[in-house]
Amino acid sequence: MLDLIDTHAHLDDGAFDADGAAMFQRSVDAGVRRWIVPAIDRGNWEKVERLAATRAGISAAYGLHPLFLDAHRDAHLDELPRWLADHGAVAVGEIGLDFYVDGLDPARQRDLFARQLDIAKELDLPVIVHARRAFEETIHTLRRVGGLRGVVHSFAGSEEQARQLFDMGFHIGIGGPVTYERAHRIRRVVASMPIERLLLETDAPDQPCAHRRGQRNEPAFMLDVLESISALREERAEDIAARTTANAIRLFALP
Repeated sequence: MLDLIDTHAHLDDGAFDADGAAMFQRSVDAGVRRWIVPAIDRGNWEKVERLAATRAGISAAYGLHPLFLDAHRDAHLDELPRWLADHGAVAVGEIGLDFYVDGLDPARQRDLFARQLDIAKELDLPVIVHARRAFEETIHTLRRVGGLRGVVHSFAGSEEQARQLFDMGFHIGIGGPVTYERAHRIRRVVASMPIERLLLETDAPDQPCAHRRGQRNEPAFMLDVLESISALREERAEDIAARTTANAIRLFALP
């Protein structure tokens, strides 16, 4: 029986409002029995908190995501440390840098990212990092702040960038993109990386696997990710499941 942890799933998303109970049952039946749910802005902290309080197996993270820059206020940043401390957060996230989407002020992104990294360091919490078209700067910022641990989720960087993250003690989160046969770079990374730095995720409801393109993603589909990684590494899926679950428990200090 598999015992998997989806380390990045936005299960508070409205896409799950109509069939949330059935979605969770499918996940449990598939062996995905625990979930990390990262918040994205001040407006959904309460919803994530309620979900974690009412559904066994959910652990919450709270942060200010770079894609929702217009929603963030300095007051939200001021409120974040107390919220993290008072609501049993397992990480600061989702935070990071996104230089792919037009119209997101880079200077404001950098300021929010650095200040949230400082909060994580002060509270001794791991970080859940979003990095898109920003891997080099993300790595530089993590190294400059120092004393951090966490995961760069939905990793899409190079083998060298992955190595730099591993050298700092960071993990990488791997989800649906690894199932695409043309995703040569990430598949090379996954095939040869140290297993102790690997986390599995879905990013549900986004980033579905190759044969589910265009569909809503959900945690039960993480088995497709596991099977792809098993084939790439030529290792038993059960062994990868056990190691990645242990990695998540260690990083997020889960029971």
